[in-house]
Amino acid sequence: MSKNNLFVPFSLPAMGPEEEEAVLAVIRSGWLTTGKETLAFEKEFAQYVGGENELQALAVNSASSGLMLAMDACGVGQGDEPGKILTTPYTFISTATSSCHLGGGVVYADTAPDSYNIDPVQIEKKLKEHKDIKAIVPVHIAGLPCDMDAICDLGKKYGVPVIEDAAHALPSKTKKGFAGTLGDIGVYSFYATKPICTAEGGMICTKNADYAERMSIMRMHGIDRPVWNRYTSDRASWEYDVVAPGYKCNFPDILGSLGRCQLKKCQELFESRKKIVELYNSRFAEYDFLQLPPDGEGNAWHLYMLRIDPEKLHINRNEFTAILQEEGIGISMHFIPHFRMTYMKETFGLKPEDFPNAEKQFELSFTIPLWPGMTEEMIDKVVSVIIKTGKDHYVC
Repeated sequence: MSKNNLFVPFSLPAMGPEEEEAVLAVIRSGWLTTGKETLAFEKEFAQYVGGENELQALAVNSASSGLMLAMDACGVGQGDEPGKILTTPYTFISTATSSCHLGGGVVYADTAPDSYNIDPVQIEKKLKEHKDIKAIVPVHIAGLPCDMDAICDLGKKYGVPVIEDAAHALPSKTKKGFAGTLGDIGVYSFYATKPICTAEGGMICTKNADYAERMSIMRMHGIDRPVWNRYTSDRASWEYDVVAPGYKCNFPDILGSLGRCQLKKCQELFESRKKIVELYNSRFAEYDFLQLPPDGEGNAWHLYMLRIDPEKLHINRNEFTAILQEEGIGISMHFIPHFRMTYMKETFGLKPEDFPNAEKQFELSFTIPLWPGMTEEMIDKVVSVIIKTGKDHYVC
């Protein structure tokens, strides 16, 4: 490690005294699981991303659970034909395995050229080839919205609902609204590294009452009505019915209290990330061995994904990032494409050559620290180490 032995973590949650007090209040209340805090968080979240629209928000224990419930509501795993989802290979694995858990399959469309997001042209090609697709699942990688106008138009043209994997997207907003509210269903993540954090958890949003009803039932064992207050009210009935083989995906009040605090800070946290991005961009732009991340309308800047130019360096991406780690920089890779994963390769017959755009992005990309609370010293170290590494291995 260099003389500057400061370690820069890849990500740390932005938690303060407000979150501590909120959690303590729930603990002292005597009610820890799904209850008033979660219900309030759902209402506030729906208002935040939906405004005056008729939007319903359902809190769940993870975005992965949210995706599974959304796919179930769209018919994946239902009836005689389990069906498939259509998504990108350039995403976290749960986007696809959520369909597998329901007994459904996965069809993949490549990313757009020079992009991490799914290509609408490839989506239409796959829709023409596969008649059993029950949901299109675009992923707003790093917080940059996909081409939702084109994707939603395709959904309507082929009669296939659109489920937005908006795990990275809060508070991404386009002229037509927040990413995650532009399709038929949107799913957000509150995992420890996400734009707002409740340690674990997620939120499903939809304007479709039928989808909302199905997901609400299925997230709590298939029970036909809300039953969270059966232990807290002297008027609550003990009676309920199970109308489907549901799951346990509910969201506890401890996490709800965190979510309410974090949601109030959402814009502030975004502005903090954006300032760091501006510093990164201004420092990296002059070096031709680096390519800045894609940008566009509504970018939430959840991740800062740099790319190297392999023709300008003697070393590859893995060697480059190994040096960064040795120097005390926390890095990550977003994402290892599904066609490199043993289960997905063997189950769906995936080959890297079928997804040249995604393969190229993966070979060249790496993700560097970007989180509110980074000090100037941390930012300067990240920038200095990256630039020095490039200069030390530059092709003259």
